[in-house]
Parts: sequence; C-alpha cells; structure tokens
Amino acid sequence: MSTIEPTKAVTLSQTGHTGQTAQAAVPDLVLDQREIGRFVGNAAGPTLVVVAGMHGNEPAGIHAARRVLSRLAKAEVPLRGELVVLAGNVGALRAGKRYATKDLNRQWSEARVAALLARTGDARAQDDAEDHEQRELLEAIEAARARARGRVHLADFHTTSAAGIPFVLFGDTIAQRQFVRAFPLPIIVGLEEQLDGALSEYWTRHGCVTFACEGGQHKDAGSVDNLEAVLYLALEEAGLVERGSLPELKKSFDLLRERRGDLPAYLEVVSRHAISDEDAFRMEPGFKNLNTASEGQLLAHDVRGEIRAPKDGVVILPLYQGLGNDGFFWGRAISPARMRTAEVLRMLQLDRLLGLLPGVAKDPEHPSRYIVREVGKHYPRDVFQVFGYRRVRTHDGELTVERQPDASR
Repeated sequence: MSTIEPTKAVTLSQTGHTGQTAQAAVPDLVLDQREIGRFVGNAAGPTLVVVAGMHGNEPAGIHAARRVLSRLAKAEVPLRGELVVLAGNVGALRAGKRYATKDLNRQWSEARVAALLARTGDARAQDDAEDHEQRELLEAIEAARARARGRVHLADFHTTSAAGIPFVLFGDTIAQRQFVRAFPLPIIVGLEEQLDGALSEYWTRHGCVTFACEGGQHKDAGSVDNLEAVLYLALEEAGLVERGSLPELKKSFDLLRERRGDLPAYLEVVSRHAISDEDAFRMEPGFKNLNTASEGQLLAHDVRGEIRAPKDGVVILPLYQGLGNDGFFWGRAISPARMRTAEVLRMLQLDRLLGLLPGVAKDPEHPSRYIVREVGKHYPRDVFQVFGYRRVRTHDGELTVERQPDASR
C-alpha cells in the first residue's frame, strides 16, 4: 500500500460543512509517477480505479485524490477491496498542457487500442507521446483488474475551461444509471455517446462500471473540493466503505447538492458542435458550464458566421481554451420520471421490438447496434434513445444506432 502526502488545501475533513477553501486557485502539481496511491483492504471487495489528469491542464482530480488517500490512511474505518489512483497523461500534466500530440481521451476505441498493442519491438519507435502514455495507463488498469477481488469500477476526473457547475456523465447502461444516482449533481445523459474513443466508454465495454465527472473550472480550488466529494461518495456507492461510516460522506453529499442549486437532476445532450482548426471557432464570452440559453441567442462565431441557439436549452462544456474539437454541446432538461420509465422498459427488454419497425434491423455483427435504413430515418430519435441507443453514426453509408451492452451490477 502506498500513500501520498495531501496538498496544503483545506480538506472536507477539516471544514465544518461547506468544503470551501481559502485558496484562490488549484496548487501547483508535483508528479513523480503514474500511480498516485493505492489502498488495499484486508477483506475482499470491489475495486475502484480513479484516473485523474487525462488532460494535462486538469490537475484538480489528482489533488482531490491525494486528500482522500491521506484521510483513509488515518481513518479507523475498514476498507474492502482496493482503491487505486492513476495519473492519466503524466507528461502533459508535468508540462501543464492539455496534450502533447493528440487528445488521450479520444484514443480508446477497440481499433486504436488493438493497433497500439500490435506495434511491438522496433515498431514501437512509431509511438508518440500519447501512445506511450496510453500503453502505461492500459497496463496499470489491467493490473488493477487482475488483482480485483470483486466488481471493478472506474472514475475519470476532469475539469473544464469555462466556469460553472460540476456534473457527472456516463455511458447509458442500467448499472451505470444506478451508480450515478449517488451523486447529487446534474447528471448528463448522452454526452459520452457523442464522443469517440473516451476512456470510460472503453472500460464499460470491458465489464467495468464507469462514470466521468467534470469537477469545475481548471484553476478553481473549488474544483478540488468537488472532486474530493465525488470520490468519497463513489467509495461508498461502490461498496469499499460502509454507508455513513465516514463523516466526510454526508459533508460530501451536502456540498455537491449545494453546488447543483436549482439545476435539474438530469440533462440530456441533444447535439455536439464539432469544430476543427479551419473553423476559427470562437465562443461568445460569458457562458458558464450548464448555462441556459434562449432560442436565437448568439452562442459563437466561426468562418461561416454566427452560431445561434436552435431553441431554448442548455450550453454544456463551452470551449474557452486553445485545444479541443468540441465547441460546445447542446442539451435539455429531462425528468426523473422519464429516466425511471426508460429504465423499466429496458429491464423488460422491450427494445427487442425495435427490430419490428419498418426500416430498422439488428446488426448481425453487433448485438448492441441497429441499422436504420431510409424509411426508418424519419422516426424520432427518442424512439431509440429511451432504450439507450444514443450513439448515432454512419457506417459504410448506413445509419446506425448503438448502445453499450448492459451488465448486471
């Protein structure tokens, strides 16, 4: 078992109830190795792998995890299973840059991982900085899975370029829906499915229960507080500690509930505004993360002109940094009742009826994917999304809708 000394920021265990710190900014990061710390309980139980700093300009998650590791070292509460905390992109974290050559959190497709592992011996000389990081991170996560004495969970901690409210996102499976309900933050449905090659998506496919958390703005010390609170609640929900066994658990819940304010419990991503360098994209100043916007409101500019809100909705992850291919995501509130209804329908496996719709057929090579031919393209997206089919892509000229395979908890 290894632990790391905590940062000098005030922790939840040292505050009365709010988790606020006196610091104005996230402290500088000193990073010696990929494994930030590990805690192994005497009793068998679940594993929680925390990956922080997949982007090098997002060190808050590492500071947060160090606090929790230090607190657990002093706690008298027994821990079951294993907690292991890993730095994502070590080189980029040391440089304070989002990445060196490419976004490490877009490299986790099956094809890309297979191609990476296929390069052995002299062929590994082709590896760039992020290839090297991915190899090491893959090895570290696989080692944790091999040691596991129970269900494996993975948390991916991030921060944002814009100010605003922290939130949780997840791949839309039953097990992950049930897990993220532990966090009293806005829960974003359908964001992971807009992306290709995300770390959490890859490990969901490989049998882990995963989620990601955007903890707040990059340099805001409150982001460390938020991610610390999320980690405490994740330990409790995964079953590494008994419910209510640490005073930080209630403090964490109260802090995150306060952060959410009057925002809805659930938001759904409707679309992604993808960008490239040639677009000269520029977000209008002043948007916070999870910022409501009215129909017709000016959101951004690019080489083609103004970009305005298509209707009333919510701006998610507005881009205010130099690197990235996501200008913003557009979302809307959804009700807890709709979330519960969708869960029941999926548990009853009524999605099997989708294959009876004209123009919709199960993909024979991918059991979690439907092919939607021309006549089916006129169906509302909600027909598919209610069953978790949120990944809409074009393959070989055919429209497909796909979801992560459900696995029992």
